[in-house]
Amino acid sequence: MSEFLNSLEDGWTIYLWLVAGAGIVIAAIFAVRWAAHNDQFDEDIKYVVFDENDRDKMTPEEFDKAMEVNKEQEKLREEYLKREAAGHS
Repeated sequence: MSEFLNSLEDGWTIYLWLVAGAGIVIAAIFAVRWAAHNDQFDEDIKYVVFDENDRDKMTPEEFDKAMEVNKEQEKLREEYLKREAAGHS
């Protein structure tokens, strides 16, 4: 293998770097696209960690927002589980 690499002309490594760079850019594009389609950029997701026991640690507005987000996330979870169950049957 090293003989093959040594037999190549000077300057061939730039093409290897270009291909590797293009692969990284394409992978990043697919990763961002996947994240956008799977609600990974949802700013309200931070409220999911809170529950009724955290009422005294938050303002009333924040607590209401957290409970609203939790309800929405539960609905999304139920819809996802229904789709998964329908797909396996």
